[in-house]
Amino acid sequence: MNKILFLHGFFASGQCVPAMALRDAFGGRAEVVAPDLPTHPKEALALIRRLIDEERPHLLVGNSCGAFYAQILASGEGIPALLGNPHFRMTEFLGGRIGEHRYKSPRKDGRQDFTIDAALIEEFAEVEAVQFDSCSPLCRDRVWGLFGERDTLAHFEPLFLKHYERSFHFPGDHTPTAEEVRMWYVPLVEKMLNLFVQPNGTE
Repeated sequence: MNKILFLHGFFASGQCVPAMALRDAFGGRAEVVAPDLPTHPKEALALIRRLIDEERPHLLVGNSCGAFYAQILASGEGIPALLGNPHFRMTEFLGGRIGEHRYKSPRKDGRQDFTIDAALIEEFAEVEAVQFDSCSPLCRDRVWGLFGERDTLAHFEPLFLKHYERSFHFPGDHTPTAEEVRMWYVPLVEKMLNLFVQPNGTE
């Protein structure tokens, strides 16, 4: 069975609407692994790398900050990825949101509160500075972008197209609804699995 590793946005969790919709859409056709990601980017990347080693996913799917992580790991690990509204400048996003916050979907550890501070923003700055360092011509057509036409938070399609070739649009906002996941994300995921994964489940 094909395996998809879904990486959620900054304020979300593995129980967010896009993750649940993706899991429901694939049913028994593919396994969707959707972990709760740490707030700090270096911890998040370490967790994702460990999951890649353990789960051996055939495809990464990310949204927003999760797509930021997916791009880094897809290029470095050689795994195809679908980036939904990738936010490649998380420092800009977090800069105006310093303070206490709550995650928008439940997390398995029960922890719902977190803090955005200068140290967190500086850590994202360090990761941002090297985020495209692993890009190579071999992955230009294996990382696809999907951009919401009503997205008011992330406008990084031009930056995406400096590094990758395949860009798609859907008539939605920054965070897709369950219906938008079914209509726009799922067909692209299916196409990528068909293109990049052999019938025996190997790349």
